[in-house]
Amino acid sequence: MGTAQLDRLIDEAALRRLVQQYASAVDRNDGPLFASLFVEDAVVEGPGFRFAGHEQLRAVPGQLAQQFRGTMHCVFNQLVTIEGDRARGETYCIAYHGLVDETGHPMTLDWAIRYQDRFVRRDGEWRIAYRLLVVEWTRTGRVERLPAS
Repeated sequence: MGTAQLDRLIDEAALRRLVQQYASAVDRNDGPLFASLFVEDAVVEGPGFRFAGHEQLRAVPGQLAQQFRGTMHCVFNQLVTIEGDRARGETYCIAYHGLVDETGHPMTLDWAIRYQDRFVRRDGEWRIAYRLLVVEWTRTGRVERLPAS
């Protein structure tokens, strides 16, 4: 294996880890970690929302923690195209959002997501510059239990 191939594999692994850290930061309500995964002027947008810059991004996990009884983001396929210190990617995810319905039953609101990402490498570290959540479908269903609030 040549140096260029090895470098590509290292970059792909770093980008994969970056999106996994995103999922963990959201699910663990870790605003500082969440914001650190982005460049200062990054934008995240999706159906009905847009967050820009570290100050707004740092608040995202806490907002989700107030809205839901818990979340679990499961990251799947990821394809990236790397060009020097820039990359574009698409990552599949199922995001489970725990809630209680109007009758008190535990439920989940599940989103099938394709993240459309632009990444940049700064000071040797990959960060997210732009993330668009494309929600392919949603599903709501009852579950046996949710995390304690």
